[in-house]
Parts: sequence; C-alpha cells; structure tokens
Amino acid sequence: MDNQTKVDIYIDETIIGLKYQLLKIWIIGVLSRNMVEEYKEGNAIDKIVRILDERYYLKSSAIKEVSEEKDPFLVLISCLLSLRTKDEVTREASIRLFDLAKTPETMSKLSIDQIQGAIYPVGFYKTKSERIKQICLDLIEKYDSKVPDDIGELLELKGVGRKTANIVLTMGFNKLGVAVDTHVHRICNRLGYVCTKKPDDTEFELRKKLQKKYWITFNNLLVLHGKNICTPISPKCSICPIYQYCNRIGVTKSR
Repeated sequence: MDNQTKVDIYIDETIIGLKYQLLKIWIIGVLSRNMVEEYKEGNAIDKIVRILDERYYLKSSAIKEVSEEKDPFLVLISCLLSLRTKDEVTREASIRLFDLAKTPETMSKLSIDQIQGAIYPVGFYKTKSERIKQICLDLIEKYDSKVPDDIGELLELKGVGRKTANIVLTMGFNKLGVAVDTHVHRICNRLGYVCTKKPDDTEFELRKKLQKKYWITFNNLLVLHGKNICTPISPKCSICPIYQYCNRIGVTKSR
C-alpha cells in the first residue's frame, strides 16, 4: 500500500468519524428537545413517578417507616436524626430513642447524656441531642406538647429547616409539602426538570411545576433512587429505569 492510499484511507476514516459524531450530537439534540417538551407537558414526570413507584414500592426509608405510626412528633425527631446520617443508622437510633421516650413530655425528662447514648453514632449527635431536648421543651411550652402543622411555625423550632418542616407536613400530617434534600435537588437538576443552585430554590421551583398529586410521595421516591442508582458520583446510568427521560446534566462519568 503506497503512502497516497494510506492518506486517502485516513481521510475517509476521519470523515466517517466526524459524520458519526455529528449524527450522535443531532440525535442527542432531538432527544433533549423531545424531553423538554415532555417536561413542559408533564408527561415525563408522570412516567418517572410511575416507574420509580413500581421500582421501589417494596423499599422504605427510616423516616417513612416511622411515619407509619401516624405521629408527627416521631417523624420530626427521626428527621432531625437523619440529617447527615445514613439511613440504617437513623433507623437504629430512632428505635433506641423511642424505646426510652415517644412524647415531648417523656423525652424532655431524659438527660442529654441519655439522649446522646441512644442516638450515637448519628452525625453531630451531641448537637442533635441538645436540640432534641430544646425542641421538646418548646413544644410543651408553646404548642401544648403538639407539633404544629404550619410550615412557618415549624421553622421557628431551633434546628428545623425547610426540608425537615416539609417532611413533617407530608409524612407526619399527610399534608401538602415539597421536601427537598440533596438527592431530590441533584436528581431534578440532573434530569433537566429544574435548573437551580440550592435545595431551597429547587423546592420553590417544584412548587410551581410539580403536580400537587406528587408532592407527598416525590421526596421518598427520589431519595431511594438517589441512594440506589442516581448516586452523587458515578451514577449507575446503565441500569437506571428512567434513563430515557434524563438529560444527564452535569454527569461526566457513570457506570
């Protein structure tokens, strides 16, 4: 094979490669536009929720299990324990603490050391034990030992942020709320459903866009999906059941 032939072959292969890349970019663009239209119409979210519900209907988070007791106070305390803590640790810590006390009155009588001993090794267990004690005292003094069902009043409790307040509303009272944690924030942006910088911003966007029929269940589904498939680093896109509806925004490496 002479040099000219080698050059011609190299040029042909290069052209084919460029055509392939352009075709790939065009296909991705078409799919992305289609997904944008589906998101605008709400079709994609309907399908995503249905698929995730079928995928995770047998699984449950620690807070979801606590919510089955229909006690907003237990949901509030379990949610506080869950912050910066793995689900299995939250589950066991909740069980130990609730074996000691299950009402604001009985829990307020526990010493800080007793609370710490029960909830260890949850993240920031020393700070959380103090806040749990104070919240119990505040509930007794200001709310007649009852957890308020208003997001504004919940946010007045020390240590309660928007995510916790919304979870208490949705899982504790079965009232409308949009709970957004790092999983919900990450996945909604990765899908291309929202474009936000902070979880609170994501909550407000979801309140505008997400159908209210999904508000209560949306958090639990995305948390389970975020822990099992759509992980922060190197998500498992190859086995993701909602891959076809995802724009994979910000994903540079996946499995």
